[in-house]
Amino acid sequence: MEELANLFHGFAVALQPYNIMLMIIGITLGVIIGVLPGLGGANGVAILLPLTFSMPPTSAIIMLSCIYWGALFGGAITSILFNIPGEPWSVATTFDGYPMAQQGKPGEALTAAFTSSFVGALFAVIMITLVAPLVAGFALRFGPAEKFAVYFLAFCSFVGLSKEPPFKTIAAMMMGFALAAVGLDSITGQLRLTFGVTELLNGFDFLIAVIGLFGIGEILLTMEEGLAFRGGNATINLRVVLQTWCELPSYWMTSLRSCLIGCWMGVTPAGATPASFMSYGIAKRLARRGNNFGKGEIEGVIAPETAAHAAGTSALLPMLSLGVPGSPTAAVLLGGLLIWGLQPGPMLFVEQKEFVWGLIASMYLGNLAGLIVVLTCVPIFAAILRVPFGIIAPLILVLCAIGAYSVHNSTFDVMLMLVFGVLGYLLKKCNYPLAPLVLAIVLGDKAEEAFRQSLLGSQGSLGVFFSNGLVSTIMVLGLVALFWSAIQEGYSRLRTAAA
Repeated sequence: MEELANLFHGFAVALQPYNIMLMIIGITLGVIIGVLPGLGGANGVAILLPLTFSMPPTSAIIMLSCIYWGALFGGAITSILFNIPGEPWSVATTFDGYPMAQQGKPGEALTAAFTSSFVGALFAVIMITLVAPLVAGFALRFGPAEKFAVYFLAFCSFVGLSKEPPFKTIAAMMMGFALAAVGLDSITGQLRLTFGVTELLNGFDFLIAVIGLFGIGEILLTMEEGLAFRGGNATINLRVVLQTWCELPSYWMTSLRSCLIGCWMGVTPAGATPASFMSYGIAKRLARRGNNFGKGEIEGVIAPETAAHAAGTSALLPMLSLGVPGSPTAAVLLGGLLIWGLQPGPMLFVEQKEFVWGLIASMYLGNLAGLIVVLTCVPIFAAILRVPFGIIAPLILVLCAIGAYSVHNSTFDVMLMLVFGVLGYLLKKCNYPLAPLVLAIVLGDKAEEAFRQSLLGSQGSLGVFFSNGLVSTIMVLGLVALFWSAIQEGYSRLRTAAA
């Protein structure tokens, strides 16, 4: 009952006129970001994060999270109308969404995609509402060893459960750890890796790194590929929406299965992209009309969109309750919380109840607002692709530069942003994942601090990380996640040998 009362108080916070206005602005900006191929939710949130510095933390996180919801919605528009995935997780939507549009059914495909996205997000938000306080209450028992074990589990999960090559994931993560170590040592007070540069005394600012890696890096890559947009026309009328809504309940099993897949892939740091592909593949195997997938089957739109939105939303659960982001966008939001002076984790539910429950309430309202906005404004968002990329790219570069400069009012930060942009471009060209790098920059110093505090308390004994049932369980889960691919391969070989 206490959580229910807190949720209603959160709705009172989220329903303030100022926050509703920010919600609509965030959704609109997010859909535009989702429509523009290559930008992505994490990039958009990172670029626009400086705009929220003067806002109250609750209002700022509501706007940023709504940008993310809007980006999740917007990726489906270009996937279905132009066969251009606005986001990586929208690739699976093109398999049946674009054929439906080619068959003269763009309205049905878009309505199914938007409604499925809303259903997936709603399922994930309900899960967060019920589970997050329990996880946070449990995590209040954590000491330095338990905190390090949670960080260890997050790092191992990115290595072992990711679809990226483990070597490249580890290499990107090690680079992030090195960058996180720059500056003043929080334990001894000594300077590390500053090379006499006074601007590096406080280390690399997370926001500068993210704007460069995601924003500038993506622009450089897109310029090289010579991306050209082409506009299009699309309309959704009320009759098509109602007809599609009447048809969707018959696919309830696909929606439920996709919600569960999405929530699982979001809480573990697998992300929305593998969730959408896994959901599409399972739906194709189990559907009655599975052979028709890829030719314009509405179930092939429902499955990936539901899973992607559920995964994207549920990634905020470990970020809020444990302080460990479940996706690149959650990592950027985590950095935002730190900038506003808030410490994500279990104490957030004790010290900042208004903030947490205002955010959770805004998830309900933001996704509803997103559904309404995309259903009514599809023609406008589709027309954005008529704007030449030569105009859009400089605007994004200017926004990035302003955002980097506004952090410390320093031109050195703008230069650092460009360096990180070149680094992000090179990593993407070599197919190195950016998410582990961002995770290590955000959590590297915290993991190091928890590790060293644990060793100081145990007089240098590594046995502290297996000293009780809780920390031992988390560490063992981390090791299992790290070697999951090897475990699966060994199990397959055993089965083959037994057969």
